[in-house]
Formats: sequence, C-alpha cells, structure tokens
Amino acid sequence: MDIALQNGDVVSADALEPNEKQRAAEAGFSYPRAARLLKHSDFERVYKQGRRHFSTHMTVFYLRQQVDSAEELSPKAARVGLTVGKVLGGAVVRNRIKRRMREAVRMKRAVLKSSGAVDVVINPKKSVLTLEFAAVLEEVGRALALVAKNTQAKKLVEK
Repeated sequence: MDIALQNGDVVSADALEPNEKQRAAEAGFSYPRAARLLKHSDFERVYKQGRRHFSTHMTVFYLRQQVDSAEELSPKAARVGLTVGKVLGGAVVRNRIKRRMREAVRMKRAVLKSSGAVDVVINPKKSVLTLEFAAVLEEVGRALALVAKNTQAKKLVEK
C-alpha cells in the first residue's frame, strides 16, 4: 500500500514503520559489539583471574575490567562472552545453544548497568538445549544479577 505525503512524495507504508532492530535498540534490548567479549586474551584473563558462579545449567566467570588512568574519565560498560565447547555436540547443536544464550543475554543485559566495567563469560551446559527458553532467561538473569551484586560490593570496598 502506497501513501502520499504532504510534499507530494509517494512512499510505501512499510517504509514508515521502524524495523525490528530499531525497536529493540529503543527498548534497550540491543547487544552491540562493544557489549561483547571478543578477544581470546580477554576470555583467558577472565578464566584465570576471575571468580566463578556455578548454577544448574551454566557456569559464569566474571572479573572487573582493568581501568587505566586515562580511561577513568569514560567508564567502560559490562561485556559478556559465550563459550560453547565441542563436548556439547556438533556445530548445529552448539550454534543453537549460542543463539539461545545470546538472546537471553540480550534481554537481561540491562541488569549489569549498575556493576560498571565487568567482563562476564557464560559457559552453558548441555541441559540448556532442552530447557524451556523462559527457564534459560530466568537463570541468565539470576546469574547476571549475582555478578552485578558481587562486583557492586567490590566497587564499594575499593573506594
């Protein structure tokens, strides 16, 4: 269906509605590249120096980011990474687990805003594949809330 605008242009009705990505970003559910843990060295640092939280369907590793004196003026945001090992299944199975976990992190990432600069690595177990998505969402939310609480408490002790 075409719509005529006041200036005489004719546009499609679909062109007037924002797409799904824009709506998600406006609602605060985006998962931009800056919010992801990407470098192998960052994953290794979190594994070796960070703390762990074990839950029924995943293990969560977390560590406050190292802050340089130049970066103190512009604080970093929390970053989340996922690791799904080959022991969990073939590529199709691992990719499905990653998609489900990424979506859960995208929806619950706002919980980490109060924690400041923290790196989080989520290592799911095979049971995540058969779990209802609502349960995955709840467990990711609980884990991220615990990380936020623990890093917030550490932040207060440092000051």
